[in-house]
Amino acid sequence: MSAPVAASWIADLLPRAGVLDPVELERLARAIAARPERWGDLVRHDPERRTYELLHDDADVTVWLICWGPGHDTGFHDHEHSGAGVAIAEGAVVDERLTAFGGPIARRLADGGSTTIDPAEIHRVHHPGGAPAVTVHAYSPPLDRMGAYEVADDGRLLRHPRSGEADLAPVRED
Repeated sequence: MSAPVAASWIADLLPRAGVLDPVELERLARAIAARPERWGDLVRHDPERRTYELLHDDADVTVWLICWGPGHDTGFHDHEHSGAGVAIAEGAVVDERLTAFGGPIARRLADGGSTTIDPAEIHRVHHPGGAPAVTVHAYSPPLDRMGAYEVADDGRLLRHPRSGEADLAPVRED
């Protein structure tokens, strides 16, 4: 992780002052993803783990550039009280939403795709394999706490608190 870069150009893209809703965050993430000339020199792919670059951080909105490769996985998590918008700048990721009935709802997001994440949702993002991916994640209010989830051997769903800057990974790999 590094210090925010080019915050002024991102500040110019903010639709308004204050906390943004997930739809506004998705639009912001898409606008940033559409400008690779502004962030392209920050892309670093590490086969061992995702890499992150902080693009913008103010009292209301935080924006991260995240680089993904095969095997990279956040595990199921929540964003505590923060909504989010995610845009795929390069490659593809899979977004899964945890459900109480059956398996998770999975959606493959590729170049130009995007999604919203409500603060109450539990979700997971992982790389499906193949070419590396680059995503833009916008959070509001800024992401300061998360919960990571584990399914215990007896089926109980356990939540583990994490700081907003934690490197999310599955709590337990099966």
